[in-house]
Amino acid sequence: MTSATPELISPRSPRVVAARRLAKRNFRGKERLFLAEGPQAVREAAGHGGDTLVELFATVEAAERYADIIGEARGAGARVHLADEQVIEDISTTVTPQGLVAICRFLDTPFEAILAARPRLVAVLAHVRDPGNAGTVLRCADAAGADAVVLTDASVDLYNPKAVRASVGSLFHLPVAVGVPVEQAVAGLRDAGVRILAADGAGEDDLDDELDKETMGGPTAWVFGNEAWGLPEETRDLADAVVRVPIHGKAESLNLATAAAVCLYASARAQRASGGCRSVTESE
Repeated sequence: MTSATPELISPRSPRVVAARRLAKRNFRGKERLFLAEGPQAVREAAGHGGDTLVELFATVEAAERYADIIGEARGAGARVHLADEQVIEDISTTVTPQGLVAICRFLDTPFEAILAARPRLVAVLAHVRDPGNAGTVLRCADAAGADAVVLTDASVDLYNPKAVRASVGSLFHLPVAVGVPVEQAVAGLRDAGVRILAADGAGEDDLDDELDKETMGGPTAWVFGNEAWGLPEETRDLADAVVRVPIHGKAESLNLATAAAVCLYASARAQRASGGCRSVTESE
């Protein structure tokens, strides 16, 4: 399975240099490639199909420990390189690399294709600048069974390494559109029969009241704003309702990812009320 000596031992190898450049947004955009690190992300990339997984760099130890993932990567047509630990450290963007770093092709879906699929639950990230939050909201949307995520043109790069890590593989699970102006996103979703809800701590409507009124069972898109200052007034005005998550205790507020999880799961429960919802504890 593995050789005694790594194939790549020099950080100056052209392949290593090319991979390292993908930590920068301009190189990612030019090549339409991004980095995915760790066994979970690499496994999801290999299982995504097509030619998503392009190359995989692995230490000898990681290749032995995750032999099944190496096999899946090769089966997906990826070039697999055994590499010295220093090489992995140079490519990796984490403090403690897990020995596997993949190069993957961009995955974003045209917004028109998302609309054509008639989505029932969508998360729209407007002005979200923190990559960790963006990736975590994507993960929450995936877990809640959302049909798509839309990142507006004012939001962070979907392929920022921190966003990819925070998604914990969910980036490979559901359609994501990027660079869509918020006005276009709202108008397109509304034309597709989707109700637009803006999540805002100062919203006039209470999430509990919305659930009690049974108004959330239809197709819904949640618009989430900037971590520090929320949604601007002009964006709130685009929504059918501006909804706040009720604070029943003494906490001043909820962070973006937590609020997004609450909102998305509330919609998921309302939409699945008649048919039930699969528990995370149930076996496949």
